[in-house]
Amino acid sequence: MLVLSTINEVRAWHAGKIPARIVLVPTMGALHEGHLKLVHEARQIAGPEGSVVVSIFVNPTQFGPNEDFSKYPRELQADAEKCEAAGVDMIFAPDANEVYPPDRSMQVLETSLSTTLCGASRPGHFDGVCLVVLKLFNIIQPTHSVFGKKDYQQLAIIRRMTRDLDVPVEIIGIETVREPDGLALSSRNRYLNQDERDQAVEIRRGLEFVNERFLSGETDSNMLTAMFEKHLAYAAPLHRLDYIACVNRDTLIPDPCANDRSLLATAVFFGKTRLIDNLELGI
Repeated sequence: MLVLSTINEVRAWHAGKIPARIVLVPTMGALHEGHLKLVHEARQIAGPEGSVVVSIFVNPTQFGPNEDFSKYPRELQADAEKCEAAGVDMIFAPDANEVYPPDRSMQVLETSLSTTLCGASRPGHFDGVCLVVLKLFNIIQPTHSVFGKKDYQQLAIIRRMTRDLDVPVEIIGIETVREPDGLALSSRNRYLNQDERDQAVEIRRGLEFVNERFLSGETDSNMLTAMFEKHLAYAAPLHRLDYIACVNRDTLIPDPCANDRSLLATAVFFGKTRLIDNLELGI
């Protein structure tokens, strides 16, 4: 497995590839089983003749002024060992100066899908995500790229970006990987204390409870989101709700009447730790 840190090295590597699938797994490192699930899926997509590339880059342009950029874990050696064991062919691990020239003056602006859900409380976040992902696509030139459904808004935005900008990369969404009790795997779970960790599982339980009500015939989105809020208020008193919303899976526009194309999405704080999760209603 190669570990490359410059754009020129990646382009030289790419020039030596035979025509075959190159599957990119974009990450910010601190890899856990959720990331490795993406790697395993990428390996299947790439096939025996293809290549799997993992990018490890803590992207400064997607962090707000009061967010945890400086504290985000950086564990390249441990990440590289996990990648090699999982069959990764190449890691691209640049520093910020390699990705962003000091006099850069270009950006990517998303004006629709990023205005709701996480985008409402993190202005500029998804513009930074689009910018770095587009740069990674241009540098690595993958044929496919995999993203976890845990960040469903990110997945929808990247799909829209590739469509609108005619980027020749197939985007594939992978189901969320969870702890045995249902909590979505996240690099941020490590910041939870024991009481917070015990209550954080109620996020998933609340979503599943709402889905049961939907399957029983309740379609009023306000009623469904209120049920989720009530569940957390009772079962997870340490939480602080950022949002709970019922939206269309493709447009992320609120669905007043829930249907089989609706997504129930939420962000919840425990202390300073912000956790996200979602559920596709009817599944």
